[in-house]
Amino acid sequence: MTAMLEVRGISHAFGGLQALRDVSFTLARREILGIIGPNGAGKSTLFGIIAGAIRADRGRVLLAGADITRRPPERIAQAGLVKTFQTSRLFPSMTFLENVTVGALTRSGAMAQARAEALRCLERVGLADKRDSPAHGASTGQRKRLEIARALATQPTLLLVDEPFGGVDSAAEHALIELLQDIRANGVTVLVIEHNLDVVHRLVDRLIAMNRGEIIAEGSAKAVTGDPRVIQVYLGEEAAHA
Repeated sequence: MTAMLEVRGISHAFGGLQALRDVSFTLARREILGIIGPNGAGKSTLFGIIAGAIRADRGRVLLAGADITRRPPERIAQAGLVKTFQTSRLFPSMTFLENVTVGALTRSGAMAQARAEALRCLERVGLADKRDSPAHGASTGQRKRLEIARALATQPTLLLVDEPFGGVDSAAEHALIELLQDIRANGVTVLVIEHNLDVVHRLVDRLIAMNRGEIIAEGSAKAVTGDPRVIQVYLGEEAAHA
């Protein structure tokens, strides 16, 4: 079976800074793949390239076997690859329902159909009771789920989620993990950047660690977080030797 996503030899530099260097990996259908790494590792640049917001210097990105490397972001989204943002980009003056309807309208030009799909997505993420509330009053956890709902309204096959647990309290973590796993169970493949290693262990099927624009470890969450190279990046050389 064709992989959902193939990243082949991606390299990119910003002036003299080499942000990514020959990054390659494959994401299977209905898999949750996590990416970890310190600030400056190249994670967000990689997401930007996959989603079409940044053009790579070298390499290719394939979505379900189709080369999307040079496509603009809107065409990539139409093909089924949708990205959420580390800092939520909602319309604060709009209601929860109106925000998600914006996403649904990319698939349906009929307002009634788009609103019905938006409400279904709000129910899916547990925010239906907030449908008429303005988005500017949303808590951090609600903003994260609202952005996921808006992404789901575009009917993606692959969802890129950038640090969904940032600023989320521990009480909301379990519900968000269950939501992402439910999204996968309903046929959507998930690629997630996350710093919270405890969450990573509970969420992902497989994990990639990056540092200085390169992949330094790949495998199960337990194997990757126990890799001496990863420990050194996070905790220092003495901890890695220990």
